[in-house]
Amino acid sequence: MMVLDNKTVLVTGGTGSFGKKFIRKILNEDVKKVIVFSRDELKQYEMKQEFKDERIRFFIGDVRDKERLYRAFDDVDIVIHAAAMKHVDACEYNPFEAVKTNIHGAQNIIEAAIDRGVERVIALSTDKACSPVNLYGATKLASDKLFVAANAYVGEKKTRFAVVRYGNVVGSRGSVVPFFKKIKDKRKLPITDERMTRFWITLDQGVQFVLDNLERMYGGEIFVPKIPSMKVTDLAKAIAPECEIEIIGIRPGEKLHEAMIMEDDARHTVEFDNYYVIQPEFPFWSPKFTEGGKKLPEGFEYTSDKNKEWLTMLELKELAENL
Repeated sequence: MMVLDNKTVLVTGGTGSFGKKFIRKILNEDVKKVIVFSRDELKQYEMKQEFKDERIRFFIGDVRDKERLYRAFDDVDIVIHAAAMKHVDACEYNPFEAVKTNIHGAQNIIEAAIDRGVERVIALSTDKACSPVNLYGATKLASDKLFVAANAYVGEKKTRFAVVRYGNVVGSRGSVVPFFKKIKDKRKLPITDERMTRFWITLDQGVQFVLDNLERMYGGEIFVPKIPSMKVTDLAKAIAPECEIEIIGIRPGEKLHEAMIMEDDARHTVEFDNYYVIQPEFPFWSPKFTEGGKKLPEGFEYTSDKNKEWLTMLELKELAENL
Protein backbone atom coordinates (compact mmCIF):
# COMPACT_ATOMS: atom_id res chain seq x y z
CA MET A 1 0.00 0.00 0.00
CA MET A 2 1.61 3.22 -1.18
CA VAL A 3 -0.14 5.22 1.53
CA LEU A 4 2.05 3.41 4.07
CA ASP A 5 5.35 3.64 2.22
CA ASN A 6 8.08 5.02 4.48
CA LYS A 7 5.45 6.32 6.93
CA THR A 8 5.40 6.28 10.71
CA VAL A 9 2.13 4.80 11.95
CA LEU A 10 0.82 5.10 15.51
CA VAL A 11 -1.99 2.89 16.81
CA THR A 12 -3.81 3.92 19.98
CA GLY A 13 -5.04 0.87 21.86
CA GLY A 14 -2.31 -0.96 19.98
CA THR A 15 -2.20 -3.94 22.35
CA GLY A 16 -5.88 -4.77 21.80
CA SER A 17 -7.29 -7.41 19.45
CA PHE A 18 -7.61 -4.99 16.53
CA GLY A 19 -4.32 -3.24 17.23
CA LYS A 20 -2.25 -6.42 17.23
CA LYS A 21 -3.87 -7.76 14.07
CA PHE A 22 -3.51 -4.39 12.32
CA ILE A 23 0.15 -4.01 13.29
CA ARG A 24 0.98 -7.55 12.20
CA LYS A 25 -0.58 -6.75 8.82
CA ILE A 26 1.18 -3.45 8.16
CA LEU A 27 4.57 -4.85 9.16
CA ASN A 28 4.37 -6.69 5.83
CA GLU A 29 4.31 -3.27 4.13
CA ASP A 30 7.12 -0.78 3.63
CA VAL A 31 6.37 1.19 6.81
CA LYS A 32 9.15 3.22 8.40
CA LYS A 33 8.05 2.77 12.03
CA VAL A 34 5.06 1.52 14.02
CA ILE A 35 4.27 2.97 17.45
CA VAL A 36 2.11 1.02 19.88
CA PHE A 37 0.37 3.53 22.17
CA SER A 38 -1.50 2.08 25.14
CA ARG A 39 -1.72 2.32 28.90
CA ASP A 40 -1.12 -1.30 29.95
CA GLU A 41 2.56 -2.08 30.52
CA LEU A 42 1.95 -5.82 30.93
CA LYS A 43 0.24 -6.10 27.55
CA GLN A 44 3.07 -4.11 25.99
CA TYR A 45 5.61 -6.42 27.61
CA GLU A 46 3.79 -9.49 26.27
CA MET A 47 3.49 -7.94 22.82
CA LYS A 48 7.23 -7.25 22.75
CA GLN A 49 7.87 -10.96 23.20
CA GLU A 50 5.53 -11.77 20.31
CA PHE A 51 6.57 -9.10 17.79
CA LYS A 52 10.25 -9.16 16.94
CA ASP A 53 10.58 -6.29 14.49
CA GLU A 54 13.02 -3.44 14.83
CA ARG A 55 10.47 -1.00 13.40
CA ILE A 56 8.14 -1.29 16.44
CA ARG A 57 8.22 1.19 19.32
CA PHE A 58 6.17 0.95 22.51
CA PHE A 59 4.79 4.07 24.15
CA ILE A 60 2.96 3.99 27.49
CA GLY A 61 0.23 6.60 27.58
CA ASP A 62 -3.47 7.37 27.86
CA VAL A 63 -5.59 9.22 25.31
CA ARG A 64 -6.93 11.26 28.23
CA ASP A 65 -3.45 12.79 28.60
CA LYS A 66 -3.06 15.44 25.88
CA GLU A 67 0.54 16.25 26.75
CA ARG A 68 1.54 12.62 26.35
CA LEU A 69 -0.19 12.48 22.96
CA TYR A 70 1.73 15.57 21.83
CA ARG A 71 4.97 13.78 22.65
CA ALA A 72 3.85 10.50 21.07
CA PHE A 73 2.71 12.15 17.81
CA ASP A 74 6.07 13.75 17.11
CA ASP A 75 7.02 12.90 13.47
CA VAL A 76 3.99 10.59 13.11
CA ASP A 77 2.34 10.45 9.66
CA ILE A 78 -0.70 8.23 10.27
CA VAL A 79 -2.78 7.58 13.40
CA ILE A 80 -5.25 4.72 13.80
CA HIS A 81 -7.40 5.48 16.84
CA ALA A 82 -8.57 2.16 18.30
CA ALA A 83 -8.39 2.99 22.02
CA ALA A 84 -11.77 3.09 23.76
CA MET A 85 -13.86 1.95 26.66
CA LYS A 86 -16.07 -0.41 24.70
CA HIS A 87 -17.88 -2.77 27.06
CA VAL A 88 -21.51 -1.71 27.35
CA ASP A 89 -21.92 -2.79 30.97
CA ALA A 90 -18.74 -1.05 32.13
CA CYS A 91 -19.76 2.18 30.40
CA GLU A 92 -23.27 2.07 31.89
CA TYR A 93 -21.91 1.80 35.43
CA ASN A 94 -18.87 4.05 34.98
CA PRO A 95 -20.39 6.69 32.72
CA PHE A 96 -18.00 9.58 33.12
CA GLU A 97 -14.99 7.30 32.73
CA ALA A 98 -16.40 6.42 29.30
CA VAL A 99 -16.89 10.12 28.53
CA LYS A 100 -13.28 10.92 29.50
CA THR A 101 -11.82 8.16 27.33
CA ASN A 102 -14.17 8.07 24.34
CA ILE A 103 -15.05 11.78 24.00
CA HIS A 104 -12.31 13.79 25.72
CA GLY A 105 -9.76 11.31 24.38
CA ALA A 106 -11.08 11.82 20.84
CA GLN A 107 -10.70 15.57 21.10
CA ASN A 108 -7.18 15.15 22.47
CA ILE A 109 -6.30 12.96 19.48
CA ILE A 110 -7.68 15.59 17.10
CA GLU A 111 -5.82 18.51 18.62
CA ALA A 112 -2.53 16.64 18.92
CA ALA A 113 -2.80 15.37 15.33
CA ILE A 114 -3.43 18.84 13.89
CA ASP A 115 -0.73 20.55 15.92
CA ARG A 116 1.85 17.83 15.24
CA GLY A 117 1.16 17.71 11.50
CA VAL A 118 -0.17 14.16 11.27
CA GLU A 119 -1.36 13.51 7.71
CA ARG A 120 -4.22 11.03 8.18
CA VAL A 121 -6.27 9.85 11.14
CA ILE A 122 -8.82 7.04 11.05
CA ALA A 123 -10.98 6.53 14.13
CA LEU A 124 -12.69 3.20 14.76
CA SER A 125 -16.37 3.46 15.57
CA THR A 126 -19.18 0.97 16.17
CA ASP A 127 -22.69 0.17 15.04
CA LYS A 128 -23.78 1.18 18.54
CA ALA A 129 -23.01 4.81 17.62
CA CYS A 130 -25.98 4.77 15.23
CA SER A 131 -29.17 5.76 17.09
CA PRO A 132 -27.51 4.89 20.42
CA VAL A 133 -29.46 3.52 23.36
CA ASN A 134 -26.48 3.00 25.68
CA LEU A 135 -23.75 5.26 26.95
CA TYR A 136 -21.03 3.50 25.00
CA GLY A 137 -22.90 4.17 21.76
CA ALA A 138 -23.59 7.77 22.78
CA THR A 139 -19.92 8.46 23.51
CA LYS A 140 -18.88 6.91 20.20
CA LEU A 141 -21.48 8.98 18.34
CA ALA A 142 -20.02 12.10 19.96
CA SER A 143 -16.54 10.88 19.01
CA ASP A 144 -17.62 10.34 15.39
CA LYS A 145 -19.05 13.85 15.25
CA LEU A 146 -15.81 15.29 16.62
CA PHE A 147 -13.64 13.49 14.08
CA VAL A 148 -15.86 14.44 11.14
CA ALA A 149 -16.09 18.08 12.24
CA ALA A 150 -12.31 18.25 12.79
CA ASN A 151 -11.86 18.44 9.01
CA ALA A 152 -13.72 21.76 9.01
CA TYR A 153 -11.29 23.56 11.30
CA VAL A 154 -7.89 22.26 10.30
CA GLY A 155 -7.58 25.35 8.11
CA GLU A 156 -4.60 25.22 5.78
CA LYS A 157 -3.00 22.36 7.66
CA LYS A 158 -2.69 18.94 6.03
CA THR A 159 -4.35 16.72 8.64
CA ARG A 160 -7.44 14.81 7.51
CA PHE A 161 -9.80 12.69 9.61
CA ALA A 162 -12.17 9.84 8.72
CA VAL A 163 -14.21 7.27 10.65
CA VAL A 164 -14.76 3.56 10.07
CA ARG A 165 -17.98 2.16 11.53
CA TYR A 166 -18.67 -1.56 11.62
CA GLY A 167 -20.45 -4.24 13.64
CA ASN A 168 -19.40 -6.69 16.28
CA VAL A 169 -15.91 -8.04 15.69
CA VAL A 170 -16.23 -11.76 16.17
CA GLY A 171 -13.36 -13.31 18.04
CA SER A 172 -12.13 -10.10 19.66
CA ARG A 173 -11.70 -9.96 23.43
CA GLY A 174 -15.08 -9.99 25.15
CA SER A 175 -17.04 -11.08 22.07
CA VAL A 176 -19.72 -13.73 22.24
CA VAL A 177 -17.99 -16.54 20.31
CA PRO A 178 -15.11 -17.17 22.75
CA PHE A 179 -17.61 -16.73 25.60
CA PHE A 180 -19.93 -19.42 24.21
CA LYS A 181 -16.98 -21.75 23.58
CA LYS A 182 -15.74 -21.26 27.11
CA ILE A 183 -19.01 -22.16 28.83
CA LYS A 184 -20.50 -24.74 26.47
CA ASP A 185 -19.36 -27.58 28.78
CA LYS A 186 -21.99 -26.34 31.21
CA ARG A 187 -24.59 -27.53 28.68
CA LYS A 188 -26.44 -24.21 28.79
CA LEU A 189 -25.88 -20.98 26.82
CA PRO A 190 -27.39 -17.70 28.04
CA ILE A 191 -29.05 -15.49 25.41
CA THR A 192 -30.73 -12.24 26.29
CA ASP A 193 -33.53 -12.48 23.69
CA GLU A 194 -34.26 -15.14 21.08
CA ARG A 195 -35.14 -12.47 18.46
CA MET A 196 -31.72 -10.81 18.67
CA THR A 197 -29.70 -10.22 15.49
CA ARG A 198 -26.22 -8.82 14.99
CA PHE A 199 -23.89 -7.80 12.18
CA TRP A 200 -20.86 -10.05 11.77
CA ILE A 201 -17.34 -9.04 10.78
CA THR A 202 -14.09 -10.87 11.41
CA LEU A 203 -10.97 -9.21 12.77
CA ASP A 204 -9.16 -9.74 9.44
CA GLN A 205 -12.02 -8.09 7.54
CA GLY A 206 -12.08 -5.15 9.95
CA VAL A 207 -8.35 -4.58 9.58
CA GLN A 208 -8.52 -4.74 5.79
CA PHE A 209 -11.46 -2.33 5.73
CA VAL A 210 -9.49 0.21 7.73
CA LEU A 211 -6.50 -0.15 5.39
CA ASP A 212 -8.69 0.22 2.31
CA ASN A 213 -10.24 3.42 3.62
CA LEU A 214 -6.91 4.82 4.75
CA GLU A 215 -6.03 4.71 1.06
CA ARG A 216 -9.29 6.18 -0.28
CA MET A 217 -10.21 8.79 2.37
CA TYR A 218 -10.36 12.52 1.61
CA GLY A 219 -11.47 13.56 5.10
CA GLY A 220 -14.89 13.73 6.75
CA GLU A 221 -16.26 10.37 5.65
CA ILE A 222 -17.82 7.67 7.79
CA PHE A 223 -17.14 4.38 6.01
CA VAL A 224 -19.54 1.48 6.60
CA PRO A 225 -18.86 -2.02 5.19
CA LYS A 226 -21.49 -4.29 3.73
CA ILE A 227 -21.37 -7.30 6.04
CA PRO A 228 -23.75 -10.17 6.81
CA SER A 229 -26.15 -10.52 9.71
CA MET A 230 -26.74 -13.50 11.94
CA LYS A 231 -29.26 -14.60 14.52
CA VAL A 232 -27.70 -15.04 17.94
CA THR A 233 -29.73 -18.22 18.49
CA ASP A 234 -28.30 -19.66 15.25
CA LEU A 235 -24.80 -18.81 16.43
CA ALA A 236 -25.39 -20.60 19.73
CA LYS A 237 -26.73 -23.69 17.93
CA ALA A 238 -23.79 -23.66 15.50
CA ILE A 239 -21.21 -23.54 18.30
CA ALA A 240 -22.89 -25.93 20.73
CA PRO A 241 -25.91 -27.74 19.25
CA GLU A 242 -26.05 -29.98 22.31
CA CYS A 243 -26.59 -27.07 24.69
CA GLU A 244 -29.85 -25.74 26.02
CA ILE A 245 -30.56 -22.06 25.31
CA GLU A 246 -31.46 -20.04 28.38
CA ILE A 247 -33.28 -16.73 27.77
CA ILE A 248 -32.08 -14.29 30.44
CA GLY A 249 -33.57 -10.97 29.30
CA ILE A 250 -32.05 -7.91 27.65
CA ARG A 251 -29.23 -6.30 29.61
CA PRO A 252 -29.02 -2.56 30.38
CA GLY A 253 -28.24 -0.61 27.22
CA GLU A 254 -28.68 -3.58 24.85
CA LYS A 255 -30.55 -3.49 21.52
CA LEU A 256 -32.54 -6.25 19.86
CA HIS A 257 -31.06 -5.33 16.49
CA GLU A 258 -28.06 -3.24 15.51
CA ALA A 259 -28.01 -0.37 13.02
CA MET A 260 -25.24 1.27 11.03
CA ILE A 261 -27.14 3.72 8.81
CA MET A 262 -30.52 5.18 9.67
CA GLU A 263 -32.89 7.10 7.40
CA ASP A 264 -31.64 10.59 8.20
CA ASP A 265 -28.00 9.66 7.52
CA ALA A 266 -29.01 7.73 4.41
CA ARG A 267 -30.00 10.98 2.70
CA HIS A 268 -26.35 11.96 2.43
CA THR A 269 -24.92 8.45 2.02
CA VAL A 270 -23.68 6.87 -1.20
CA GLU A 271 -23.42 3.17 -1.92
CA PHE A 272 -20.55 1.25 -3.51
CA ASP A 273 -20.27 -2.47 -4.25
CA ASN A 274 -18.86 -3.44 -0.85
CA TYR A 275 -19.38 -0.42 1.37
CA TYR A 276 -21.27 2.81 2.05
CA VAL A 277 -19.91 6.31 2.62
CA ILE A 278 -21.81 8.65 4.93
CA GLN A 279 -20.73 11.99 3.49
CA PRO A 280 -20.07 15.00 5.70
CA GLU A 281 -22.46 17.91 5.37
CA PHE A 282 -19.72 20.46 4.77
CA PRO A 283 -20.40 23.22 2.24
CA PHE A 284 -16.99 22.52 0.72
CA TRP A 285 -17.42 18.74 0.44
CA SER A 286 -17.09 17.76 -3.21
CA PRO A 287 -19.23 14.98 -4.75
CA LYS A 288 -16.17 14.05 -6.83
CA PHE A 289 -14.77 12.44 -3.67
CA THR A 290 -17.41 9.74 -3.93
CA GLU A 291 -17.76 9.47 -7.71
CA GLY A 292 -19.03 6.08 -8.75
CA GLY A 293 -21.30 5.74 -5.74
CA LYS A 294 -25.08 5.80 -6.03
CA LYS A 295 -27.61 7.58 -3.89
CA LEU A 296 -29.73 5.50 -1.54
CA PRO A 297 -33.54 5.35 -1.88
CA GLU A 298 -35.70 7.43 0.42
CA GLY A 299 -36.38 5.62 3.68
CA PHE A 300 -33.29 3.40 3.44
CA GLU A 301 -31.98 1.91 6.68
CA TYR A 302 -29.08 -0.49 7.17
CA THR A 303 -29.93 -2.63 10.20
CA SER A 304 -29.06 -6.17 11.22
CA ASP A 305 -32.66 -7.41 11.06
CA LYS A 306 -33.37 -5.93 7.58
CA ASN A 307 -30.06 -6.90 6.03
CA LYS A 308 -30.07 -8.62 2.64
CA GLU A 309 -27.19 -10.92 3.50
CA TRP A 310 -27.45 -13.57 6.23
CA LEU A 311 -25.06 -16.24 7.44
CA THR A 312 -26.36 -19.81 7.35
CA MET A 313 -25.91 -22.24 10.22
CA LEU A 314 -23.17 -24.03 8.26
CA GLU A 315 -21.31 -20.76 7.59
CA LEU A 316 -21.59 -19.77 11.25
CA LYS A 317 -20.20 -23.13 12.33
CA GLU A 318 -17.26 -22.94 9.93
CA LEU A 319 -16.44 -19.36 10.89
CA ALA A 320 -16.68 -20.05 14.62
CA GLU A 321 -14.43 -23.10 14.32
CA ASN A 322 -11.73 -21.04 12.63
CA LEU A 323 -11.58 -18.40 15.37
